[in-house]
Amino acid sequence: MPVGAMTFDVDFLVSLLEIIGVNLILSGDNAVVIALACRSLPKRQQRLGVALGSAAAVVLRIVFTVFVVYLMTVPYLKLAGGALLFWIGYQVLQPNDGESKVNASDHVFGAVRTILIADAVMSLDNVIAIAAAAHGNHLLLVLGLVISVPMAVYGATLLIRAIERFPVIVYFGAGLIGYIGGEVAIGDPAVSPWLDSHAHWSHIAVPLAGAAVVLAIGRFGQIRARNANA
Repeated sequence: MPVGAMTFDVDFLVSLLEIIGVNLILSGDNAVVIALACRSLPKRQQRLGVALGSAAAVVLRIVFTVFVVYLMTVPYLKLAGGALLFWIGYQVLQPNDGESKVNASDHVFGAVRTILIADAVMSLDNVIAIAAAAHGNHLLLVLGLVISVPMAVYGATLLIRAIERFPVIVYFGAGLIGYIGGEVAIGDPAVSPWLDSHAHWSHIAVPLAGAAVVLAIGRFGQIRARNANA
């Protein structure tokens, strides 16, 4: 084999492994969202919801990575995304009353919609590292993310089982979503330069506050719903 071809193969493989590794490391929060969104589905629908949600999220990740440079320069986009994540974190803590009256297929696609919305926001940060590892090679990008799908599905399935056994994980997941929402918001180009210069402490305080706010409001919503049904 020519030396040039061997170098290309090695470089390609190394870059592919980098993309898979980066995606797996940065997708832990996405696995939490997948698990939370599908936890209330009937047993027969959980695997379908996880598989569809994971696959759709990967496709969305590919599209976002292609346009990542542009997306990261739009002011206020991350602020809106952070607010959306706070809402999702609140929603996952609310009781699913009347669940049995919901059509199963609608429920599956409702879970997929939640997964897509959350992944669309979370991916704004994740795709930067993935795009850097791909070095502009779209084939590398697609292969790396597609290979990661089964791993993401497996991780989300394990989380669903864990949530059934330890319901407190739901609170951890909601807090994590709120934390990420805070991280996304303070990374917005409209506010990050000022925060970096005058309030560097906000990089720790705002995400923690986001987690606390989501948990507090989510708990309040649970109590209000419980009193309304009493």
